[in-house]
Amino acid sequence: MTKQREITDQANTLWTCVQAYAGLDSKTAEQATKLAETEDGIVTVVCTPSGGAQTVRLELDKSWLEEISDEALAAAIESADSGI
Repeated sequence: MTKQREITDQANTLWTCVQAYAGLDSKTAEQATKLAETEDGIVTVVCTPSGGAQTVRLELDKSWLEEISDEALAAAIESADSGI
C-alpha cells in the first residue's frame, strides 16, 4: 500500500503527497527509495494539487510521513510552489 498524506493549504487546495517511487512494486520501490535517499536521509516527495496549482517536488527528511506537521508540510509546498 502506498503511504501518502493529504493536506489542505490556506488557499483550500488539497495536496496529496507521496514519496517518489512509492507507487512501484515493493521490491523495486524499496531499492529505488534506497538509491534516491541522500546520505543525510533526505528523500524526494511529490505533492500533487487538486486544483489549478502545479505539482511540486520537495526534498524532505525520510521521516516526513510521520514526523513533519501538516503546517510544516504546507509551508514547504508553498515555498516550492512560489519558487522560493
